[in-house]
Amino acid sequence: MTAPAVNDGPHPGRPGPRTLLVSPGRHGAYQTIGAALRDVPDGGVVSVADGSYPETFELLDRSLTVRAVDGATVVLDGSGGDWPVLTVRGGSLTLEGVEVRASVAAIQVENAHLTVERCTISARVGPAISVRGCPRFAVRRCAISGSAQGIVVESSSGRVDDTSVDDVASDGVVVGLGADPEIRNCTISDCGQRGIYVYQYARPVIEGCDISGTTGPGIAVAHQSRPVVRRTRVRNVQGVGIAFGPGCAGSVEECQLDNTAEPSIEVAEGATPTVTEPARHPAATGDVGLDDLLAELDGMVGLAAVKAEVRALVDEIQVNEWRRKAGLPVGGVSHHLIFTGAPGTGKTTVARTYGKLLKALGVLARGQFHEVSRRDLVGQYIGHTAEKTTQVFEAAKGGVLFIDEAYTLSRQAGSGGDFGQEVIDTLVKLMEDHRDEVAVIVAGYTGEMSDFLAVNPGLASRFSKTIEFENYTPEDLLQIIGRMVAQGDYLMDDDARPVLLDYFDRISRDPNFGNARDARRLFEGVRKAQSQRLRALGRMPDVTELRAVTAADVRTASA
Repeated sequence: MTAPAVNDGPHPGRPGPRTLLVSPGRHGAYQTIGAALRDVPDGGVVSVADGSYPETFELLDRSLTVRAVDGATVVLDGSGGDWPVLTVRGGSLTLEGVEVRASVAAIQVENAHLTVERCTISARVGPAISVRGCPRFAVRRCAISGSAQGIVVESSSGRVDDTSVDDVASDGVVVGLGADPEIRNCTISDCGQRGIYVYQYARPVIEGCDISGTTGPGIAVAHQSRPVVRRTRVRNVQGVGIAFGPGCAGSVEECQLDNTAEPSIEVAEGATPTVTEPARHPAATGDVGLDDLLAELDGMVGLAAVKAEVRALVDEIQVNEWRRKAGLPVGGVSHHLIFTGAPGTGKTTVARTYGKLLKALGVLARGQFHEVSRRDLVGQYIGHTAEKTTQVFEAAKGGVLFIDEAYTLSRQAGSGGDFGQEVIDTLVKLMEDHRDEVAVIVAGYTGEMSDFLAVNPGLASRFSKTIEFENYTPEDLLQIIGRMVAQGDYLMDDDARPVLLDYFDRISRDPNFGNARDARRLFEGVRKAQSQRLRALGRMPDVTELRAVTAADVRTASA
């Protein structure tokens, strides 16, 4: 069959790409897209008129363009099949102005060049667009919705611009296996898990995006990945705004984080991202009110004694401020604290909230949270430590300086080549000279913190109070893991709860008990056990099966 050849702007002596027209019912035109694809030469264009086309295609080492005729509504409908609508391996494909409806996956591309522009795409079970091993791809001005996943990019370079991803059952955008795409000016909303998931050495640039309505974190970074997140807004999500897993790095620059779980930016132990002060929406610059912050504190699991101590501090600060306004004398109050207790008992989270409370009370200018450890304070030669410690202290002014495992500064004091003692001596002077400009919180094991305070006669007097964080009870840990399950959009069987309680009761007697860290570690194990169980089904699970966590999963993870 021969179709009209419409050349796009031919030049003398140089014909444009051959264009084949698909228009069912029109004489001289191709009746199906498949027929046109068989005849179109490499570099050619298949131009498609109005209509719904129940066709799927596999293109191997082809280079061509499929586009809708100007003003036409073209639907590639593969919703009745159990395979992708478009499978591309090698070569290149440009798809313009087309709606793609799929049952499994809409567009699946490997080792090819891909351009998708002004398309509407959905896939009930699989990803809307999946690119793997692609040296170059571009997704521009597209709308993706109603899919299991939005866009999956693995081992590829390219761009996603001005595209919306909405109403997906799992992650909005997944970037992994060393991929380094640029994701700019995109809107990602209403995702069953994360807005953007970055994993396994990926290095995307995420800029100018708006992420909202996710069950998990707005952006989650895992497995040694290093994204650049710039001028992006994360709002109204159930999880934290941005989460960095162990070993991850990258940067967060001028981002706006509103109405997320706390902390808005979660940095796991061993992660080293660079975070600049988040930009705030004008409506949010008034910060969270005192009552809301106290409600946030009360919402934490357990920690009844800790909450009471913090509330007592807030009451004292508030009354002092009232006395000052009334012209009555007010005694000097130190805002420096000591947090003692085992790991995983919420010390870091409470310290973050304390900084916000001090700002809400007008005590601190900014209320920001700056966490450091020994390596951030100790220098490499005489004089370097004092300089380094002073720089860290200056950066924390207006907020909270949180020194975790502070006892490590005193462990080797007096031994040759160790400058931990110099850190302590420098801090003592800075805390006194700038007592109203920063709140220093030192944290660590109860017994070892006593040794830490003994290394400098003036150190203990700089702190107003010691707050003891007790271990979580098995019931507390059950509640904590229940929140993790809900945030991950899982449903736990009722018969899994006694198995969890028994496990938490058993490990809580271990001298190395990690409290909430052990709960998180168990939850990761439960997810792994569920994944192995579902893979063994030999078929794709339905949504109910994907969400279900069973007692058997818990037993496997806790064995």
